[in-house]
Amino acid sequence: MSDSVGETARSGTDLDAPVLQRLSTLDRFLPVWIIAAMVAGLLLGRLIPGLDDALDAVKVGDVSLPIAIGLLLMMYPVLAKVRYSELDRVTGDRKLLVASLVLNWLIGPALMFALAWLLLPDLPEYRTGLIIVGLARCIAMVLIWNDLSCGDREAAAVLVAINSVFQILAFAALGWFYLQVLPGWLGLSTTSADFSVWAIVLSVLVFLGIPLVAGFLTRTLGERTRGRDYYEGQVLPKLGPIALYGLLFTIVMLFALQGDALTSQPWDVARIALPLLAYFAIMFGGSFVLGMRLRLGYATTATLAFTAAGNNFELAIAVAIGTFGVTSGQALAGVVGPLIEVPVLVALVYVALWAARRYFPDDSTVPTTWVELSPRKGLEEGSP
Repeated sequence: MSDSVGETARSGTDLDAPVLQRLSTLDRFLPVWIIAAMVAGLLLGRLIPGLDDALDAVKVGDVSLPIAIGLLLMMYPVLAKVRYSELDRVTGDRKLLVASLVLNWLIGPALMFALAWLLLPDLPEYRTGLIIVGLARCIAMVLIWNDLSCGDREAAAVLVAINSVFQILAFAALGWFYLQVLPGWLGLSTTSADFSVWAIVLSVLVFLGIPLVAGFLTRTLGERTRGRDYYEGQVLPKLGPIALYGLLFTIVMLFALQGDALTSQPWDVARIALPLLAYFAIMFGGSFVLGMRLRLGYATTATLAFTAAGNNFELAIAVAIGTFGVTSGQALAGVVGPLIEVPVLVALVYVALWAARRYFPDDSTVPTTWVELSPRKGLEEGSP
């Protein structure tokens, strides 16, 4: 899971021992760290007057600079782990690519549209916000969830890159379809919204482009100067913890910025949370089962499930604020997203690791210690 120095499988640990005993100290308490970060952010936002305005004063596009820094720190180590020389293995897997495109760009938006209308028929602003969330496919945190679940890093890099391209090309058109065209066909009320294509492009370039280039250069130069064994055995374990620290920092900043909105309207937050919970469960579960039926193997199945279930809430929030305003219900729906996504997807990481042992007994990509090693055992053995 994490690559903290000296925090791989603890020496002398029995693999037949309970799951929690097999985890490193850092990984064993991961949900605690994340909950603590959420609480810390909410408390900071409530206790320090004007903190949200100060944090939001400087932006990268429409995203607060502190959150932008956290996202970059979070993604860089994960992308530095990717073996870019093996990407052709992923791009040649047509079953994976087709399944990912269908799940992300056909089923995902349609499912969120259906859930938003079924569960929020009387709250048009929140409903619209959730539909926008369904259109924003994840290009950032999904890499963390994939890595924690011991998914296929190379596959995740390719699928995230494909989602980024589709996001630039299709986001505005899909927004028009799901907010105006489809509701009109079904006799429902429509919503007018103009999306900034440039805001979408900037989000992709900054939050995927920068860490992708940095990760590629780090691996390429590292392997050229000291070789792959040294790079994966010495460099990556030192970079690994930065991703977790970046994740926790991002959560603190996000919840500090939006604490007032979340705590002042608890019933509205609960209403918004219900379709999000249903969405994550259906998308992850359905995608995982599809990966099993397609015989993709555990690592690739986990990657398919997390890339399908995750959403780019940073982009959704930026679009909602830019289109409807910072105090709008649409923006609040986007803000509630990480409140639900973070703990739910952390829980799904544990579900995926449990499913790995139960449903993939002879799969060489299943982690042997529940703690991801660097270099990855599965890849060393030639598996995805």
